[in-house]
Amino acid sequence: MDTIDNKYNPQLCKIFLAISDLLFFNLALWLSLGCVYLVFEDVQRFVPQEQFEGRVFSHFILSVICVGWFWIRLRHYTYRKPFWYELKEILRTIAIFAVFDLALTAFTKWQFSRYVWVFCWTFALILVPLFRAVTKSLLNKLGIWKKKTIILGSGQNAQGAHSALQSEEMLGFDVIAFFDTDSVEKLVNGLPVIKGPDAIWNLNRTGEIHYILAYESTDLDKTQFWLRELSKHHCRSVTVVPSFRGLPLYNTDMSFIFSHEVMLLRIQNNLAKRSSRFLKRVFDIICSIMILVITSPLMIYLWYKVTRDGGPAIYGHQRVGRHGKLFPCYKFRSMVLNSQEVLKELLDNDSDARAEWEKDFKLKNDPRITAVGRFIRKTSLDELPQLFNVLKGEMSLVGPRPIISDELERYFDDVDYYLMAKPGMTGLWQVSGRNDVDYETRVYFDSWYVKNWTLWNDIAILFKTVRVVLHRDGAY
Repeated sequence: MDTIDNKYNPQLCKIFLAISDLLFFNLALWLSLGCVYLVFEDVQRFVPQEQFEGRVFSHFILSVICVGWFWIRLRHYTYRKPFWYELKEILRTIAIFAVFDLALTAFTKWQFSRYVWVFCWTFALILVPLFRAVTKSLLNKLGIWKKKTIILGSGQNAQGAHSALQSEEMLGFDVIAFFDTDSVEKLVNGLPVIKGPDAIWNLNRTGEIHYILAYESTDLDKTQFWLRELSKHHCRSVTVVPSFRGLPLYNTDMSFIFSHEVMLLRIQNNLAKRSSRFLKRVFDIICSIMILVITSPLMIYLWYKVTRDGGPAIYGHQRVGRHGKLFPCYKFRSMVLNSQEVLKELLDNDSDARAEWEKDFKLKNDPRITAVGRFIRKTSLDELPQLFNVLKGEMSLVGPRPIISDELERYFDDVDYYLMAKPGMTGLWQVSGRNDVDYETRVYFDSWYVKNWTLWNDIAILFKTVRVVLHRDGAY
């Protein structure tokens, strides 16, 4: 691997992304005026003719300042940020500029129209991030957004970094190789392992290469050495992936002491705060009531379909809740009435099924499941009654998987994290492969969620759940 074809053009990417944000920020105002006209058939009643040009010009100035903030302060057009992290910054910034618009209207004593303001900033909140993502996708397909990347290191930390980058395609890091002089492997994660330092510099001459240092914590000397080498070869930006596995990330603030190489990490347990738990509880109540109202006709229909075989439509299976308290987890019945007898007979006579059950407490081809049960499981509709668990305070919309008591021992040290939170109707496991991931990974997802809880993460997981349910990923 001596040369590579690199179409990456950072300046062009910055320009296209800035133009996209500028265009749709301003389009939001015109769409709001169009909506007002369609509803009321009169725009001048809300924006007088003598104020019209001033309003359009002021909105344009706000859009220029906003794009400048994205470009210079938040570095959205330069740094590669994960989708949900960047989306949070975009929405927060636009919300702040919406308040600026209110202040500007009050200062200039223009006529204020709440219809125009609400339409305008709602469109901005939707269009700017949406078409930012569309623009990145187009640039990515053209190869302009893709940045050729080499990961220095080939151990667990490096492989974890590669997997994380693969899961965020729009970050645009096109990993072409690992580099490790001590590796005995020729391929890692399907990519070649470079072992000669000269090969790195030869690749760098063919175009801009991004380097990610992802050595293990025991290889600090390698990290320091290659930081110096990359600096000597005029590499402007290097990413370091420290080996901090197990530590919370979202709720951690970093600082350092002047003239000392000491990094201070202030770790906060958000779920330990009463204010955070109150916020999560309010969010659960409001959203679960809304979902119940919307899905009530569907739930009545499913209740009728499930009861046609003579048994109850809803059952409660004992699951472990917060602080280890057991509660009945409600579900639409998806199994035959004598499910326990059927399971016992199967496990007694089928060694393969018994091994599968002992591994994950699940069976891919479960003979206990009814015809309608198979459908509601595939679509996750069997879990709709858990909305009542949420309203009762036994569960949350988002949280760790509801597990039975026998599974607690499989959480080992992470059981403490599990017991800190209420189980969720959905969670990180459900949107990350579901039944297609092994049990150890499920435990990892549950503990990661608790350690890194934020309300924004809950919102992101709920949106991801919609996509997973529609695609029926990992459901059986």
